[in-house]
Amino acid sequence: MTGGLLPDDIETLARRVVEENAALGRKVTVAESCTGGLVAAALTEIPGSSAVLDRGFVTYSNEAKMECLDVSLEIIETFGAVSIACAWAMAKGALDRSHADVAVAISGVAGPGGGTDLKPVGTVVFARVVRGDGVEPEGELKRFEPTSRADIRREATICALELLLP
Repeated sequence: MTGGLLPDDIETLARRVVEENAALGRKVTVAESCTGGLVAAALTEIPGSSAVLDRGFVTYSNEAKMECLDVSLEIIETFGAVSIACAWAMAKGALDRSHADVAVAISGVAGPGGGTDLKPVGTVVFARVVRGDGVEPEGELKRFEPTSRADIRREATICALELLLP
C-alpha cells in the first residue's frame, strides 16, 4: 500500500509513465473529458512528474473542447464528443497548445445517464498523437462494463496512462 491519493495500481502505472518518459526526455500532455483530470492527477502524484507532464486540459463541455483545443463544431455535430474523430482532434489540439512530445485524449460516457444505443454508458474513446512522427493519430474505442461511474473513469484513466508509456 503506497498510501497515495489514488489506488495503488493507478499510482504504480503513473510512476512508470513518469520514469520511462523522463528517461527519454519526453514530455506529455493530456486532454481529458470524462476522466475530469484524473490522468493529470495520477501523474502529479509522482515525485519528478514536473520533468514529464507539460500540462493537462480538462475540456468537459463541447464548448471547452472547441475553445481550448480547437475541436471543430463540425466534428462534434457529425460524430459527437464521444467519437474517435473528436478524441483525435482533442489530442492534436493539446499537442499544438503544449510543448509536449506526446498527447493523449479521453472522452466518454461515464454514466449513469447520457448513454444511447450507439454509445451506451461505458463507451470511452482514446487518441494518441506523437509530435513529428508523421503518423496519423492512433484512436481506440472501448466499451467498459457499466458497473459504476467511478469504475468507468478508473478504467479510462488506466488506459490513458498506458497510452502515455513510450
